[in-house]
Amino acid sequence: MQPPAIIWDVDGTLVDTAEQHFSAWSRLAAGLNFPFTRADFAATFGMRNPEILRQLFDPGATDERCRELGERKEDLYRASVREEGTKLLPGVAALLSGLAARGCPQAVGSSAPLGNLDLLLGVTDTRRYFGAVVSGDDVSRGKPDPEVFLTAAARLGVSPERCVVFEDAVAGVEAARAGGMRCVAVTFVGHHPAEKLRAAGADLVVGSLADVTVDDVAALVRG
Repeated sequence: MQPPAIIWDVDGTLVDTAEQHFSAWSRLAAGLNFPFTRADFAATFGMRNPEILRQLFDPGATDERCRELGERKEDLYRASVREEGTKLLPGVAALLSGLAARGCPQAVGSSAPLGNLDLLLGVTDTRRYFGAVVSGDDVSRGKPDPEVFLTAAARLGVSPERCVVFEDAVAGVEAARAGGMRCVAVTFVGHHPAEKLRAAGADLVVGSLADVTVDDVAALVRG
């Protein structure tokens, strides 16, 4: 039997840069004279910038306005990552190498802009593991729509039924299931509680990816 294909979300799953994202959104919102709370951050985590901006700040914002504000936010975010750095979350390094050794194709499927992903994969020295990197720039519909994951599967040349998605957000879990994929959800960063991730359709919910083995992942596809 062919090994499973793995599609990784990045923020909150591969790395934790949540505080840098929150700070960037807070600074952008302050400059626009809008409030931005922890609840706003949690409710929109995993979405693309245009959806976040229209949901929280301006429902009628044009595409050009969304691009402008999104670029301002990401400039703030990337500057903080360059200054502070980031590390892989627990269990990630072992899973990346173990899955590669088992011959599992791996891809990134993230709502983040490509510039963010290039920076994070470079800082963590993980780009070599991924046969495809799909960003929010590559799709027209953000999570919970499955477009980002379906695009990643297509670029790997595998069927959705063979894919297991690693996620930490409800919107991402919903996207995986809408795409016909299995999903492992991790609660380590704490954006969403385990019960909400299960309700969204996660096949396996863990506190940390250190609790997941390659055999666990393979069993989800066999099952």
